[in-house]
Amino acid sequence: MKMRVPDALHCVLALLFLWMAMVQASGPQRSRAANATAPSAATLAACPKGCGDLRFEYPFGVGGGCFRQPDFELICDHHDKTMPPRLFLHDGTTEVIDDIITPGFGSYNHYQDVDIQFSHVITLKPGLNEYTVPWKAPGRSFSLDTAYFNITGCDFDIYQLDRDLNTGQRLCTVRCPNEQITDLMARESCNGTGCCSIMMEGSDFELKFIRHGVEKDQPPRHKRSTLWNRINVTSWHFGLTWTIADESSCSAALDNMTNYACVSCHSVCMPNNLRSIIGYMCACDEGYAGNAYITDGCHRDKGYNPVQQKSNCTRNCGNISVPFPFGLEEGCFARESFHLKCTDMTSSTLQFGYEGGDRQYITYISISEGHVGFEYTSNYMEPFFRSLVDNEPNLYRGLGQSASVQWAVANLTCQEARLNSSGYACVSVNSICLGVSSTNEYRNVYIGYRCMCKDGFQGNPYIPSGCEDIDECETPGICKGVCHNTIGSHNCTACPRKTEYDFLAMKCTSTKRQSLLLGIVIGLSVGFGILLLIIIAIFLIRRWKLDIKKQLRRKYFKKNQGLLLEQLISSDENASDKTKIFSLAELQKATNNFDHTRIVGRGGHGMVYKGILSDQRVVAIKKSKVTAQIEISQFINEVAILSQINQRNIVKLFGCCLETEVPLLVYDFIPNGSLFGVLHNPNNNSSLSWDDCLRIAIEAAGALSYLHSAASVSIFHRDVKSTNILLDGNYTTKVSDFGASRLVPIDQTHVMTNIQGTFGYLDPEYYHTGILNEKSDVYSFGTVLVELLLRKEPIFTTDSGLKQNLSNYFLWEIREKPLAEIVAAQVLKEATKEEISGVACVAEICLRLRGEERPTMKQVEMKLQHLRLERLRMCELAAKDEDIQPLSTVQSQVGHRSLATAARKVGSSNSSSERSQNCYSLEQEFMSSATLPR
Repeated sequence: MKMRVPDALHCVLALLFLWMAMVQASGPQRSRAANATAPSAATLAACPKGCGDLRFEYPFGVGGGCFRQPDFELICDHHDKTMPPRLFLHDGTTEVIDDIITPGFGSYNHYQDVDIQFSHVITLKPGLNEYTVPWKAPGRSFSLDTAYFNITGCDFDIYQLDRDLNTGQRLCTVRCPNEQITDLMARESCNGTGCCSIMMEGSDFELKFIRHGVEKDQPPRHKRSTLWNRINVTSWHFGLTWTIADESSCSAALDNMTNYACVSCHSVCMPNNLRSIIGYMCACDEGYAGNAYITDGCHRDKGYNPVQQKSNCTRNCGNISVPFPFGLEEGCFARESFHLKCTDMTSSTLQFGYEGGDRQYITYISISEGHVGFEYTSNYMEPFFRSLVDNEPNLYRGLGQSASVQWAVANLTCQEARLNSSGYACVSVNSICLGVSSTNEYRNVYIGYRCMCKDGFQGNPYIPSGCEDIDECETPGICKGVCHNTIGSHNCTACPRKTEYDFLAMKCTSTKRQSLLLGIVIGLSVGFGILLLIIIAIFLIRRWKLDIKKQLRRKYFKKNQGLLLEQLISSDENASDKTKIFSLAELQKATNNFDHTRIVGRGGHGMVYKGILSDQRVVAIKKSKVTAQIEISQFINEVAILSQINQRNIVKLFGCCLETEVPLLVYDFIPNGSLFGVLHNPNNNSSLSWDDCLRIAIEAAGALSYLHSAASVSIFHRDVKSTNILLDGNYTTKVSDFGASRLVPIDQTHVMTNIQGTFGYLDPEYYHTGILNEKSDVYSFGTVLVELLLRKEPIFTTDSGLKQNLSNYFLWEIREKPLAEIVAAQVLKEATKEEISGVACVAEICLRLRGEERPTMKQVEMKLQHLRLERLRMCELAAKDEDIQPLSTVQSQVGHRSLATAARKVGSSNSSSERSQNCYSLEQEFMSSATLPR
């Protein structure tokens, strides 16, 4: 809430402070801290206003008498003549990297901040694994607002220490990258490998770094970059908030007016809402601009200059007109808020010239309506359109969802503007002044004034003789007689006798009377002739369009490799029995001409429609997004693959259509969507039991095993993920989307390919080498198993707000925590300890970084089958026990079973050593079955 002092009292106090400053200045020399009693523009005239490219304002300053209190003393370092001067706070170590300015116009921006640079390098020492980096605010007037750091190095954890509670909170972990990765390369991506990003806010902090001791895993010393030798802490944004800390609040400051900081007339005291720092802030009142910390600092808007325009200004950006008072070059605009930049003349790319103005593209500028049309450059939309020019009012106002905003030339009323004739914007003789207001959902806001031409005039009122007379007589139909133009208006006279006004010729013409019968005959003849010509033209056009469509469909059939696909289908007896090439008419009928209400989803390569064929089969029709040649090749690839596959857990292909520019595939319709949607969609009412999860995993593993080893040629799917595992009406697994798959001869173990896949599931070895083999699908399937256990998305957001890779998270957490603390609550409730441990071990081995250490899909399927058979056997034994128990002991046995179940759940939180032993046994089992036939 703003604290106001009445304007009259405020001005009296300001003059009193100025008098006291003059009296004290005539006495003995005071200390620098005491010189800031009642500053004015005159007393600060000799003080520096900048250091190199940086500028600053009072209460900050360089030199005695130029700053208000010790915290606000600045140091401009000129010692290194080979570099620009550097600006530091009073401690001499905190470097300022941006301008320090007081808030501009009142109620538009009351935020006071200082941007600083922070960097710290820790040189690692042998045998020392713990290091700390503290930071404290450089004075009681400052507090940390927000700081973002990139921290580079190799294999350590980062903690934030709490000295009061003697505890530390882990912020992130930095893993070692490849030896080829440099410090700069790691900082550019900063994804946890070689670099980690953190954010701090609110108060002083201390960071602690604990290394893991990875000396045995490091590359040789001659190959190491600096990542293995040091920890580098660098800020890419570090903002400090500052206040006047003499008093704790506005109320306390007003009680002690002798040291009150808001000394300017028309200034207000702004309370500080940060708990970590005491004090208050000063700003100019609404409609005033300047520095509220000096006696004559706040003033009304004087930023408009009507005579600033030079003669050779560019007035167009492509096809967009840029009229005065707007301009593109210095000397061509009336004030800084109207400074625009044309970033591309060819594409008519026009933007605002102030910092942050590149968020909008300007589409037009209307002088007569007082509007500026714009569109946002991205999905980002501000709640209200604002300009952010320092020490200028916000002259643009409008809701962010609108396509235009209102604008004014100055934040003054028309009466105030006319008092200053040299700064009055409406310089054309035939112009008038209008007030501009904007109504939002809170209140009616006065923006300022603008100019427009009087009625009967048009043009630009902001330039002399800019408003010119409108010749109304050029407007058709304005008079039913003779039109006479006048300055600012017009008048009309009637046509002479025996004449009438011809609206086409725009003049009076003589009347010609003709026989009524002749007119009727001529009219009917012309009408029938025109009607006959129209009918003939319609018939010819329709015939022509039908021919064009037929030619176009034949063209698309050839372009989409239709002849090649016909040969593939005819040469494969199995494929020809079940694969059909559909006509476009059949699929249009099946989808109601591809009605948008029939869209059921979007696959990896296009939209999917639901359709009903003439034989009442319900199908899914996939329509590719683009028609690039590579997409057509993938389309033919997918048809070729699916036409050779006959497996119950792989989606069935009915056929395709090649008569459109975008090829179409026709599948069996899978009603229950994808496994991803069932697991992660909060609006999905369906849920999967642990039995269902085991069955789905086994069926998917069987389908992939079939692709790898049971098909006529090996098929590497290359995009295994939960969105490509579909569930039919009985929740039976259907593996889909083979657009990125590769056929591999049976005697080959791998192929070199371009990297394709989905982040979160992509095999790291495949990503780094480009070598695709069956173990790449095994890694992706391991991620799906982790999704089933943890019920988290492959890329998820942690509680601290960081993006986390699910596979890396799982592999890290199982080394640090019991499984019971990691898996989802539903899984922990329904599965036994042995089942959870078994599936987790399968997932862990599938996620090995080296492909040769991973099992085959056949081995994965066999292990999952074994786990499910054990679960079914235990359920059958439990059922038999219940059948033979006497009825009188049923309740007792139920209690014992509940205790046993609870014991299993408690036992699931076994130690990491037990999990390691289980996984080692599972790995031995996989290796022992390596001789099984593919």
